[in-house]
Amino acid sequence: MSSNRPLRVAVVGAGPAGIYASDILSKTDLDVSIDLFERLPAPFGLVRYGVAPDHPRIKMIIDALHKVLGRGDIRLIANVDYGVDLKLDDLRQFYDAVIFSTGSIRDAALPIPGIDLPRSYGAADFVSWYDGHPDVPRTWPLDQQKVAVLGAGNVALDVARILSKHADDLLPTEIPANVYEILKSSPVTDVHVFARRGPAQAKFSPLELRELGHVPDVDVIVYPEDFEFDDGSMAAISSSNQTKQVVKTLTDWTLKDPASLTASRRLHLHFLHAPVEVLGDEESGVTGLRTERTRLKGDGTVEGTGELHDWEVGAVYRAVGYFGSPLPEIPFDELKGVVPNREGRVIDIDGEHIPGVYTTGWIKRGPVGLIGHTKSDASETIRHLVEDATGTPGEDGVPTTPLNDAAHRDPQAILDFLAERGVDAIDWTGWLRLDEHERALGEPHGRKRIKVVPRDEQVAISLDRSTGA
Repeated sequence: MSSNRPLRVAVVGAGPAGIYASDILSKTDLDVSIDLFERLPAPFGLVRYGVAPDHPRIKMIIDALHKVLGRGDIRLIANVDYGVDLKLDDLRQFYDAVIFSTGSIRDAALPIPGIDLPRSYGAADFVSWYDGHPDVPRTWPLDQQKVAVLGAGNVALDVARILSKHADDLLPTEIPANVYEILKSSPVTDVHVFARRGPAQAKFSPLELRELGHVPDVDVIVYPEDFEFDDGSMAAISSSNQTKQVVKTLTDWTLKDPASLTASRRLHLHFLHAPVEVLGDEESGVTGLRTERTRLKGDGTVEGTGELHDWEVGAVYRAVGYFGSPLPEIPFDELKGVVPNREGRVIDIDGEHIPGVYTTGWIKRGPVGLIGHTKSDASETIRHLVEDATGTPGEDGVPTTPLNDAAHRDPQAILDFLAERGVDAIDWTGWLRLDEHERALGEPHGRKRIKVVPRDEQVAISLDRSTGA
């Protein structure tokens, strides 16, 4: 690649990982031109479509991401689907390097009998539905009084809270109208959350857990017999302030006077219960859940006791983690759900770096960690991209790999290519139109925004087309 012309880099995926990588790259000493591709009409990924609508503080992350893209030195090209609208060879015509930051949006598998029965759902699908994702159905069958949620992380808490919360208490948020109407008619009275391990091993954030105790007309119920602490638990409590806060909140709830539990809906937190079977049949769907009582082994892990419990529930939601999706022409680890890489450099089956191809975020390391991890993760990937671009090995001594040398370097060339393929690419100005429209929808109701859900409507607004045309 000639050193007297800007480096051309494509970043695929405009969620936090892709935006942080673009931002960090833009602040290096490289003369670089960055295009940020997104398959949806709107940017921001799971912050827009994976965070519960009643968590406005987390949604504020969008404001920070918005400022990065609003600077103008990173070009957004949304509504372009990698593997459908263009392939890797196409990107190599226009870019010297490609960074994949496509995240993890599928539900991880839970291989127990009955998990595929009717009314057994993946939490990721439910989250996409209540967040107004344009690519999922707009209906959801909420017709059961008792529901189980499997998992001990924040997604499990989100799902359980949305299922148990009264719909009217969600009205101040950006919840779509159709979601509100369906939640409003839900007959749910009891939501049961099941965790395999003990309270000290729960992956809830302290803030989310405390908020659970303030949901109007919803009682949080915990069971003293589920509270067990081994040496591993005590070590976790003493070494982590977050764990200490979670355990304190949960323990305080065990002291509640049963006579004070008078709410019309109840959210039950069960620990030391491993799901072993979803009960029911294809005709009736889910009729119950069978769990096995577990016990801590001393190091924070658990083993089964053989003691089984059957719970009468009519639906099951598994929230046991997200999982990555394979990308056309890119290696994929089917067991881990990630793109194989060495600190962000994508590697082939021989362990060799594929020139000019990188990855960051959850598709790089798996769906773990918070926003801070995503930033440090992006820094690592960009550090190696800069080493390869400059031919300067890093401290690890790994040899650099020359980048691709793009044939078509005019920034307009990729837009012309997409237009010839009939792709309605949406730029930053298009997103601002949609953003302004959604905010205007919410303003009369005192809400920050009301999301536009249908993809074709999002595209029409972004491209300033009349939806009636």
